[in-house]
Amino acid sequence: MLFMGLSADWGVWIYRALTFLVISCPCALVISIPLSFFAGIGGASKEGVLVKGSNYLEILSQTKYVVFDKTGTMTKGVFEVNGIHHSTIENEKLLEYAAFAESASSHPISKSLQRAYGKEIDRSRVSDIQEISGNGVTAKVDGMEVAAGNDKLMKHLNIPYQDCHQTGTIIHMAINGKYAGHIVISDIIKPHSKAAIAELKKAGVERCVMLTGDAKKVANQVATSLGIDEVYSELLPADKVEKVEELLRVKLGKAKLAFVGDGINDAPVLSRADIGIAMGAMGSDAAIEAADIVLMDDDPIKIAKAIKISRKCLRIVYQNITMALVVKFACLALGAVGIANMYLAIFADVGVMILAVLNAIRCLFVKKL
Repeated sequence: MLFMGLSADWGVWIYRALTFLVISCPCALVISIPLSFFAGIGGASKEGVLVKGSNYLEILSQTKYVVFDKTGTMTKGVFEVNGIHHSTIENEKLLEYAAFAESASSHPISKSLQRAYGKEIDRSRVSDIQEISGNGVTAKVDGMEVAAGNDKLMKHLNIPYQDCHQTGTIIHMAINGKYAGHIVISDIIKPHSKAAIAELKKAGVERCVMLTGDAKKVANQVATSLGIDEVYSELLPADKVEKVEELLRVKLGKAKLAFVGDGINDAPVLSRADIGIAMGAMGSDAAIEAADIVLMDDDPIKIAKAIKISRKCLRIVYQNITMALVVKFACLALGAVGIANMYLAIFADVGVMILAVLNAIRCLFVKKL
């Protein structure tokens, strides 16, 4: 140190070096940052939102586009048969054929037909069940060829059909290649769906989009009542993937896109979106497996809550990083010129770590967000 004009007292410089070493220990960063994410995940789980990893919290905090499936997501997925029209056979018999044809499906519409039938289904009477994705099903019931599905299925089978003037999901029926009438089924919008859209707008989400395989009239009615910005109807599962990819291409900057769904058909879209959110109570196992976040009580208003939790968590993480770096660099400068002693060094290491950990614990308190 002589060439710098400084004293060659080894004891002083070794003390300064040890002080410098203690100050530079990154304990505050190494402990507080993962702990902030763990606390954020814990706080979210207390609110019924299961987050599968800390990286998903970071993505969720940047979400500006939210795309919804309709059935089972914005609606209860509890369908009720409201009418049977243009039936060429007895209404009860047409409903029986529909329930038997749909007996192998777990879709909410299929379940509603089985409930409306109200009797035990003898699966031995059904054979050759074939599900045509986005269209419906065909099967043999008591040796008769039965087709149950939307108008696309009728077009696919080249069977003329009758349009329905009522708003709802229309199940067209054909028996032995001839049109046999249609069944009108209506879904019920979840009580918090409209509030969920409003809360998302308050949370800074720029666009809310709904994708559904339902008829345009039904989709538009639901979207209008909920205040959704855009709606795309009569989509097959593959069409939903294409539409999400299209939205991913047009989104700006670091904005992220979340898809919210519940069915087995939603699994490819949940995987394709920046972040997938599944309904945990009524959702299919495939959707829950493919999703990054699961809403345990199927309440869509929890989506806005999850976004707020993620943003609070990230805000605390950045606070801890800033606090730790500012204190450490200030103490390092003081240590280099000999002003900082070992007590200040211990504060810069252990003290800042304790402060950062206490700050990270705030991520657990999310009740009032």
